[in-house]
Amino acid sequence: MDKQAKILVVDDEERIRRLIRMYLEREDYQIDEAEDGDTAVKMALENEYELILLDLMMPGKDGIEVCKEIREKKTTPVIMLTAKGEESNRVQGFEVGTDDYIVKPFSPREVVLRVKALLRRSGSANLLNSGNTTKDILEFPHLVIDNDAHRVLADGIEVGLTPKEYELLYFLAKAPDKVYDREHLLKEVWKYEFFGDLRTVDTHVKRLREKLNKVSKDAAKMIVTVWGVGYKFEVASE
Repeated sequence: MDKQAKILVVDDEERIRRLIRMYLEREDYQIDEAEDGDTAVKMALENEYELILLDLMMPGKDGIEVCKEIREKKTTPVIMLTAKGEESNRVQGFEVGTDDYIVKPFSPREVVLRVKALLRRSGSANLLNSGNTTKDILEFPHLVIDNDAHRVLADGIEVGLTPKEYELLYFLAKAPDKVYDREHLLKEVWKYEFFGDLRTVDTHVKRLREKLNKVSKDAAKMIVTVWGVGYKFEVASE
């Protein structure tokens, strides 16, 4: 049997942690808890989690700082829990690498659905390789995107990407040479009616290029800026 995902729930309110834990354990997920930012960072870096549910507003180290510190070392998918009226904070969250957000007050059912959706997108739920022989693979010189396994290989070396970085790369690579403006990319990659700061796209493109560049400069050059418009994926002729 596939192992169930291990999830870290971070919130300073015990009532919320207990509620989330109860509903996720019903789905057979393994749950750990942290009540503050420092503990969350320590646990996230010392353990292997398939997903982290992270409260934005906490005393001391807030969710933005926690996510930023985790992103320096790991690509673990992160869902941020935010209160209404914190739109600017959610933009910050996306810029530091948050993959999704849920607005409080939320229904436990929504949390379960979002968790399942992100685990599917990240390939962390081990629901892949179910006997389907059709392969969803994009192959280019210097870059291979295996969408079945959510893996990216640059010059044969695997590149660790967050779910959002992966989705952005895959979306661009599906239509080489097609130029997308930032608004379109926000709509297609950052779903759930997110009308955010366009810098979110620029930040993710920058981070994506940096990760690819560490492995293959040729792969990194495939993400091209079209000045005054947006971005495209360009396959260089060999």
